[in-house]
Amino acid sequence: MTGFDPKAFLATLTSRPGVYRMLDADGEVLYVGKAKDLKRRVSSYFTRSLTRRVQLMVARIAAIEVTVTHTEAEALILENHLIKALKPRYNVLLRDDKSYPYIFLSGDGPFPRLAYHRGARRARGRYFGPYPGSGAVRETLHLLQKLFPVRQCEDSVYRNRSRPCLQYQIGRCSGPCVGLISESDYAQDVEATVLFLEGRANEVVDTLVQRMEASSRALEFERAARLRDQIASLRQVQERQYVSGRGGDLDVIALAQAAGVACIQVFHIRGGRNLGNRAWFPRLPDGAEPADVLAAFVAQHYLGHQVPSELIVDRELPDARLLAEAFGRQAGRRVRITWRVRGERARWLAMTRDNARIALESRVASRAGYRDRLQALGEALALPELPQRMECFDISHTRGERTVASCVVFGGEGPLRSDYRRFNIAGIQGGDDYAAMGQALQRRYRRVAEGEVPAPDVLFVDGGRGQLARAREVLGELGLCGITLVAVAKGPTRKPGLETLWLDGRERSLTLPPASPALHLIQEIRDEAHRFAIAGHRQRRAKVRRESPLEGIPGIGPKRRRRLLQQFGGLQELSRAGVEDLCRVPGISRGLARQIYDNLRGIDSGAV
Repeated sequence: MTGFDPKAFLATLTSRPGVYRMLDADGEVLYVGKAKDLKRRVSSYFTRSLTRRVQLMVARIAAIEVTVTHTEAEALILENHLIKALKPRYNVLLRDDKSYPYIFLSGDGPFPRLAYHRGARRARGRYFGPYPGSGAVRETLHLLQKLFPVRQCEDSVYRNRSRPCLQYQIGRCSGPCVGLISESDYAQDVEATVLFLEGRANEVVDTLVQRMEASSRALEFERAARLRDQIASLRQVQERQYVSGRGGDLDVIALAQAAGVACIQVFHIRGGRNLGNRAWFPRLPDGAEPADVLAAFVAQHYLGHQVPSELIVDRELPDARLLAEAFGRQAGRRVRITWRVRGERARWLAMTRDNARIALESRVASRAGYRDRLQALGEALALPELPQRMECFDISHTRGERTVASCVVFGGEGPLRSDYRRFNIAGIQGGDDYAAMGQALQRRYRRVAEGEVPAPDVLFVDGGRGQLARAREVLGELGLCGITLVAVAKGPTRKPGLETLWLDGRERSLTLPPASPALHLIQEIRDEAHRFAIAGHRQRRAKVRRESPLEGIPGIGPKRRRRLLQQFGGLQELSRAGVEDLCRVPGISRGLARQIYDNLRGIDSGAV
């Protein structure tokens, strides 16, 4: 016992509810707990048999601090705040404690905007959610663009447009920025969007059917056909996304635990619709019991955050009644915590358990080192959640010749090589890396904007602030938002470990320590993009150099090609010849000489 006298401490300890903090000799907090009776609870650590884990903790206690509260519910809330702030070694810690994202519908102006939102909800408008992650929000926003073309562009882009953007051209926006839709028609799309997000899709279908029939009676057959297609799309969405059964707002939570790792799977049901799910992997102390882990997760996850009317858990929780009471006070309404369920809820719970088990097996079998680096990257870039998709672009050429851009993709478990892409760059000044990067990003993210390719959480570009600005400009033109942009600039000596990171929205650069796991992951992604770009460039260059530039000219066969090279002594001298010189070669007309001259000059000037 490190100089701590438990008998003397317990003799003066109160029996009121409160929170206790166990400290070691260095003043570091070992454990935070709450109690209905502080004296009885703290005494139990010194008067009863303990598990090996708790024995090790008690042996390190040098002091105990307490905070008395009025009720046990207040103690629960304070315990949760202290665990998050102090991160004690022997508590279960929820490391990914970030707020959930929402879909935001702005409340200003006749043409409101639909957008991704995370953080404090201060802006005027409506917030729909919460969603389990950014991917679920992007999927829903993409879906809504197809169903109801409400604008999703930034207000600064909307106010300064003079012509419709790509989203209008592909039928994903109605063009309110340039007056291509009336306020009343736009308001109908907004109303349908709100009903859909509230889980009232059947009402949306009924409204669309009425409008379709009215258009048909008015002989507006094109409008009626568009409404018919809209109804069909909405029916397909209902079949794919809606959970059969009665509506309601609830979360379904299940835990799987093995090999010292726990996975907590949460499914979010809002208005009877499954908004998706997310897996959490809390840090566990040795010997943690599953029920205690789940109870700690529920407390840390929902105290201080929005909580639905019902939580379905896969086992009985310690202090379930107390948790429900605290959640009810926080929400201003009754909150139920249930674990014995039947019918449709039992099927939801079984599905959540299966997902927890599968995610745990994948976690245990995956590369632990990669996951740690991914965690470190999320913390270094202050990301709201672990990135599930990252893309990196690099440019490769030799003195401007045969420029190739690469795009490599990394996911939650490593590189996704089937998603790699190369872009042969054409129509730019040789050696202009900014133009090459812009062209590659335009070609790649036009497909993202059209919904053919999923959007990444993080986009890396090889270069400095200039390439970062180019990437920001391209994404802005395409109306894409919610992607974290990072430029990776090499150090002055180009030595690994000296890279400087430029993040969009930050004035100052970020330099990570050479030993940082986050930097190691960035280097791996950047180097893979570099390797892939160089390989593509070398293939393209080798292919060109195996061919004579004369082979692509109509009318120049093997005999004329051989004669031209013989007359001028090789390709280098031939490329310097004028039209009149070429006309002197037997069999070469003036028109053919002009074609040869233009073709060879184009190659010499760097055009591709």
